[in-house]
Amino acid sequence: MDRRLFERLLAGRANRRRLLAGGAGLAAASFAGRPTRVLGQASPIASPGASPVASPVLGGTPFTLGVASGDPLPDGVVLWTRLAPDPLAVGGGMEGQGSVEVRWEVASDEAFGRVVRHGAEIASPGLGHSVHVDVRGLEPGAEYFYRFMAGGETSPVGRTKTAPMAGAPLERLRFAFSSCQDWLTGYYPAYRQMAREDLDLVFFLGDYIYEDAYGPDEETGAFPVPGREHTSGEIVTIDDYRTRYALHKSDPDLQAAHAAFPWVATWDDHEVDNDYAGEHDEIGTPLDAFLARRAAGYQAFYEHQPLRPSSMPQGPGMALYRRLAFGDLAEFSVLDTRQYRHDHPCGAGEQARCPAAYDPNTTLLGPEQERWVLAGLDASGARWNVLAQQILMAELEHNPGPGEIFWTDAWDGYPAARNRVLSHVMSRNIANPVVLTGDWHSTFVNDLKADFDAPESPTVATEFVVTAISTGGDDNGYDDYYGAMIPNNPHITFFDGDRRGYMRVEITPDRWRTDLQMVETVLDPASPVETLRSFVVENGRPGAQDA
Repeated sequence: MDRRLFERLLAGRANRRRLLAGGAGLAAASFAGRPTRVLGQASPIASPGASPVASPVLGGTPFTLGVASGDPLPDGVVLWTRLAPDPLAVGGGMEGQGSVEVRWEVASDEAFGRVVRHGAEIASPGLGHSVHVDVRGLEPGAEYFYRFMAGGETSPVGRTKTAPMAGAPLERLRFAFSSCQDWLTGYYPAYRQMAREDLDLVFFLGDYIYEDAYGPDEETGAFPVPGREHTSGEIVTIDDYRTRYALHKSDPDLQAAHAAFPWVATWDDHEVDNDYAGEHDEIGTPLDAFLARRAAGYQAFYEHQPLRPSSMPQGPGMALYRRLAFGDLAEFSVLDTRQYRHDHPCGAGEQARCPAAYDPNTTLLGPEQERWVLAGLDASGARWNVLAQQILMAELEHNPGPGEIFWTDAWDGYPAARNRVLSHVMSRNIANPVVLTGDWHSTFVNDLKADFDAPESPTVATEFVVTAISTGGDDNGYDDYYGAMIPNNPHITFFDGDRRGYMRVEITPDRWRTDLQMVETVLDPASPVETLRSFVVENGRPGAQDA
């Protein structure tokens, strides 16, 4: 959900968006030279027989977008950077460079006196000169530092940490999670504070970029945030998406948070197109044209995230869902609720439920991912079992009077799929299920019920919905809009619609604690951050309570 949808809901204005023109041309732009290389090989974009340039002249530091690590395992982690000496130019200032050799080092100390792993990777034009290094052979539960070298320049130093040994006793895990970081509508003081935290990792739950046209307000002629001026049409090609990612990643506080901890990232809709569902966008674009756009969005997402080469896109498809374990304490299933879903069975937006929503064949996760989720929960021996995903899982009935109305782009649009997951969790007595959610630009703490129509029914799991990092600015009006709905949804134990920030979590064998970390304003990158509320979930007792 984005600000345009909210304006449409409140003011009833139609959302006028241009159709994609030239589907064949877009497909050519998006698929041309799509790399299929394995790690360490040059992209097929390079001319046959061409060798990567080890010491190119890059015309400035190529590490303008920072460094990142992600998806920690007990023996390894992914390292990322992208060469972009002129990040907002087409090609990031690397036009005509061909493939470039990038050296990397991992050390057990920040001064790199004890280098434990090192090597070289190929940054190819086919992947936007991004680098993904799947480092293995590291010690479990250990802190490391890393850096890259190319063109005579050395990158900033990043810090990362491997996961503990699988199944090993673990007394504490600390992480943060965030979502929705529209560059145009606010600074990232939340990331400035997050980078100072004592964390093991960060989860990002979608809307890393926004795909819509950027520019001044049509009525006032002013940009939403002084110092965040940028003009661009809606993005549709691979070059468009790369430039939009570069714009977002130019923020120093986002770079600092990436450099401080390993991240586990998944997407929502705005990495491609608002409210898209599987192979369907919101305006009915022809299939070939939309899949070409989806391929461009997926490739750019991969190029800008610390993901393993096993996630490299294949045209308009990309393997993103995966599972990460941290000792015997927590197991995280990271979901993809966009790529495989059926189109909204009852139509998009605020709708009454229709029979198609209850069709057992209607899917949100896709049959294969749904089986993977349920089988993983069954096999888990972890104390806490977490679904890290994008969209509101709890029911949110919009109409306080007669006649039920729901927002169909959330799990509310797919109640049969939600019932299958929650029924499985309850019937198999899955240990301490918790759901992490983004998307809503608001904060919710929810009891996930066996039957949302029966408040007295058992609480199956706990859901924490994080507000936006910046999207919507300081006051997007959601307090007034959703506030009236909360009394009609007694399973929602806390709601706040006005503040921006992130959630900080500490897990022990006995307790889960979530702190709501809120910024004072997104108009100031140095804005203070304070804990608004804290909630705990006790081992064996689903449902959050005040700390």
